[in-house]
Amino acid sequence: MNFYDFNVKDAQGGIVALSGYRGKVLLIVNTATRCGLTPQYKELQQLYSRYSGQGLEILDFPCNQFRHQAPESGGEIVQICRTKFGTQFKIFDKIEVNGANAHPLYVYLKSRQPNDRSGHRIKDWLLKLAATGMGHEDADIQWNFTKFLINREGEVVGRFAPTVTPLEMEKEIQALL
Repeated sequence: MNFYDFNVKDAQGGIVALSGYRGKVLLIVNTATRCGLTPQYKELQQLYSRYSGQGLEILDFPCNQFRHQAPESGGEIVQICRTKFGTQFKIFDKIEVNGANAHPLYVYLKSRQPNDRSGHRIKDWLLKLAATGMGHEDADIQWNFTKFLINREGEVVGRFAPTVTPLEMEKEIQALL
């Protein structure tokens, strides 16, 4: 199985074949509308505005697993993001990223990049999460706004901690474009 074999639901319930993104550079993010990191939507949109013409696509997967910080419906999430942050990139149906009900796409992403590339920053983040009692398996998504970078060949080439802002990833994205 490869990245392009997956189908996902968009926020309106339509089926989207990821094969339609073949040849694009993708940034896949699990998001939440009521998280302290939600302002990252602004930087995600900045990247999308700068690079979508060169082949960057951002795929937003809302997730309510982390302290229930995405309680809205898919349509409400789209409306909030468009109104508050001016997002123009694709928002998908709300999914789970960890556990028995984890979406198969996220099972695949985690299997290809089980570790974060941001080094010591993730360790600090994990210590804070451990203090809240929200520990996870090593490869599990630790929090909202974990980011996966996919190259034009559909290979998962990077995983970035929630604390790594989208603009901090700009050089990696430029290199893939």
